[in-house]
Amino acid sequence: MKFPFFVFVSICFVSILLRCQNPFAPSIAGVDVGGALLLTEQKNPDEVLQNFQYAYTFKDSLVYSEVLDSAFIFVSTNFNVSPPEAIVWGRDQELKTTGRMFRFFNTIDLVWGSRPLPDPPANSETFSRKITFTLTLDGGSAIPTLIGEVTFTFIKRGERWYISRWQDEVPG
Repeated sequence: MKFPFFVFVSICFVSILLRCQNPFAPSIAGVDVGGALLLTEQKNPDEVLQNFQYAYTFKDSLVYSEVLDSAFIFVSTNFNVSPPEAIVWGRDQELKTTGRMFRFFNTIDLVWGSRPLPDPPANSETFSRKITFTLTLDGGSAIPTLIGEVTFTFIKRGERWYISRWQDEVPG
């Protein structure tokens, strides 16, 4: 009598395992999950921004590394010195800096102000767009919400788009 019960339980267990999905794995784009953030295949610049937002929200440095082109450049200005100095760094430094931010803050909320982006012209390999954003770190309790504007240059490699340049814009 115990053998048939064991077989039944084993079959049920295997059936459950075969149907299981990892609850921690990101959803696939195109599946409606009630407005939740989804990973995309980066088939256009707007999908790159969606993955960028996902990476910030979930502090996922692997996803973040996939939105940056191998020749990525970050450009900003340091206004804390006189005269102001240019800040320029590449992909490796960007990943290190963002990784530190992901580890330091408990919550990161990034909201794009100018989405969805229009599709780039047909057969275009690059596309630039000025985008506004708000960035709230740890609920804005210690650091006020940051509101900014950047110009992203996107580049198409194969079927995927990436950010090749991030230019912080000076307000005003």
